[in-house]
Amino acid sequence: MRRPRTILHVDLDAFFCSVEELHDPALRGKPFVVAGDPRGRGVVASASYAARPFGVRSAMPTGRALRLCPGLRVVRPRHALYARISERVMSLLREAAPLVEQISIDEAFLDVSDDRRGGAAVAEALRQAIRDQFSLPTSWGMATNKLVAKVATEVGKPGGLIVVPPGEEARFLSPLPVQMLWGVGPKARERLEAFGVRTIGDLARRDREWLLTEFGTSGIELAARARGEDDRPVEEGRDARSMSNETTFARDIADGAVLRRTLLDLSESVGARLREAGLAGTTVRLKLRWSDFTTITRQESLPQPTDHDGEIYRTVQGLFGKVWKAGRPVRLIGVGVANLGPRLRQLSLFDRKWQADEKLLAAIDSIRDRYGAGALRRGRSARDGQD
Repeated sequence: MRRPRTILHVDLDAFFCSVEELHDPALRGKPFVVAGDPRGRGVVASASYAARPFGVRSAMPTGRALRLCPGLRVVRPRHALYARISERVMSLLREAAPLVEQISIDEAFLDVSDDRRGGAAVAEALRQAIRDQFSLPTSWGMATNKLVAKVATEVGKPGGLIVVPPGEEARFLSPLPVQMLWGVGPKARERLEAFGVRTIGDLARRDREWLLTEFGTSGIELAARARGEDDRPVEEGRDARSMSNETTFARDIADGAVLRRTLLDLSESVGARLREAGLAGTTVRLKLRWSDFTTITRQESLPQPTDHDGEIYRTVQGLFGKVWKAGRPVRLIGVGVANLGPRLRQLSLFDRKWQADEKLLAAIDSIRDRYGAGALRRGRSARDGQD
């Protein structure tokens, strides 16, 4: 009989906000958001825990967040800074565990099945190490699989460590709201609740014929998840020849303006990281996850390597326009650049424009790093998704 796995899930609590609190301690305990300009189409990237009781959430338009929470402070994002700190935290995790799968800038799975200390002891040690080295709070979940470990983290936020013993997966999930289950978005939740399915346990108890009739094969998959079944391995998934950033929305987003705004922010973040690392790539990638958890990737090759925000954004926006239909909800969106190499270009003797662009980008990176990503924004054409 196979020994149960020990899987940890870690989430850097309100990561962007936690980083900003390190740079401005006056923000601690105050309602604030890391977000784009409320005068345009700015979106909340992260909300402090003091802002959340007012209904403020990530992916919400900044203007709406300000209306919900009087006195809310808006801090412009510094994506390059967040990326650097994330990479250091992830490096610490990789030094401590044999198998680490980073799933976003602030989340990862660790397989510590062979660690003699036990998963809970490993999680406690790493939580303290992250606190000591980076002054960042974390939440942890431990279970025999990725699905249950991640839900456990959500239950324990902020700052908790929730352990689900082997064999207790279904019992742990049963009383939780059905929307906490992977694959249940707002529309699926409404439909399930119309049938009286309000908890994960309600879904787990539904018979196969009903699930097939009402939801097709996806209903069978949802019921398996509701029972805590998940055989997916923890996969390293690191590509030394690529660099990417992605955002998982708290709620599925169907607003094209918000999605394109997010694509622009991600493109700027990836571009800044590439320049900081002295790299450029010839392949631009788009990643989308729909509300039913189906994930697709699309990519396009460029004639020469790039590390320019605008070129990355124009390319990924073109890919987005080919696959996204107006009104279709998106759960996750990501931008990446692959086939990386040294930051070189083939220039003609008279090519001065690229050299000027390089100086401009270096100046922009310096300003954003010092004053935040929102200190400089692209013009109307980029914001509005126009060429």
